[in-house]
Amino acid sequence: MVAVPALVTKTVDRLSAEFDKLSTTQKYAVGVAGGVASLYLVGSLLFKSSDNSKPSTFELTGGSIEASKVKAEFDAYSDSYGKNAGEGIVDRSKTVHLVDVFYSLVTDIYEWGWGQSFHFSPKLPHKDLRASEAAHEARIAALLRLRPGMKALDCGCGVGGPMRTVASVSGAHVTGITINQYQVDRAKHHNAKQGVAPLTDVVRGDFLNMPFKEGTFDGAYAIEATCHAPKLEGVYGEIFRVLKPGGYFVSYEWVSTHKYDPKNPEHVRIIDEINFGNGLPEMRTWKEAENAGKNVGFDLVMSFDLANASVVAGPWYERLRMGKYTHAINHGIVSTVDALGLAPKGLKEVHHMLVEVAKSLIQGGETGVFTPMHLLLFRKPESAQ
Repeated sequence: MVAVPALVTKTVDRLSAEFDKLSTTQKYAVGVAGGVASLYLVGSLLFKSSDNSKPSTFELTGGSIEASKVKAEFDAYSDSYGKNAGEGIVDRSKTVHLVDVFYSLVTDIYEWGWGQSFHFSPKLPHKDLRASEAAHEARIAALLRLRPGMKALDCGCGVGGPMRTVASVSGAHVTGITINQYQVDRAKHHNAKQGVAPLTDVVRGDFLNMPFKEGTFDGAYAIEATCHAPKLEGVYGEIFRVLKPGGYFVSYEWVSTHKYDPKNPEHVRIIDEINFGNGLPEMRTWKEAENAGKNVGFDLVMSFDLANASVVAGPWYERLRMGKYTHAINHGIVSTVDALGLAPKGLKEVHHMLVEVAKSLIQGGETGVFTPMHLLLFRKPESAQ
């Protein structure tokens, strides 16, 4: 559920000197984080953040998983994926549990190294990453026609970064749902600290069986989240149920593009690695995602890939690139903290998984066979019962 500061990549000596100044907890955070998170974790520690919601020290944990069980849970997660090309999660009935485990393992790493919005964004010209991220989220509020007094659903809300943007820019009330209790706790903490609690709520639940009555929400959205469903029709059908007639649903979907060739072993390898490193049961095509919405009763209003929609926006995957010095430092640090027992056993393996999937995501973006932001806008017919 992603440009490289020049200072980070130019000189290892500067990084080492700055690392020596960090507190023990911050050094621990740098060591464990990696892959998707590592570059911006280092950056967040080198430069004092203006984001008051980020604590000065932060303990990386296994989320809802006890520290002593992290390795066993990660091993079970790894074993759940088939060994054959394109197989994905073998027992799809375990998908919900595996996604819960995945986010317990990575939430702290994502939050420290990436931020509170667990998604990619096109890099807008002359805008920094946070501004680009906020624009990507604010588009949701506009597409849903949200305004004060309306109610919206964030399906797969993570720790609530997009929720806070959507609620703040629209004035609508946003309820988020996530399968992971640790994320519920983190989201509520941030909502209260940032002053948006009056416009937000967060519940734990399975988005395949949501605890809401029919026709509860005026609009709904999912940002890189419904890709975790064992079957898209399952989650799309639930969203259809809880939407009011005439309501809009917008999703930024992880899908393979028209450039993907299932007979190309390299394409298949890239997609398989993306699935494994991100807790996905399989990768759908953009056309399958369109059809899933229509199959449950939605009218398709709009469908296009935001990754290449603007000729002036930067690639979504540039944020993942890691300089060789940064990679060497992170590898050395994570190996050290693991050897010294400063991190729960198993987080080294999580670190390695995230490092490898960052490479696969970049390859998916460069080849154009994958996008994390195919925009789908659906509408529930006024006549729907």
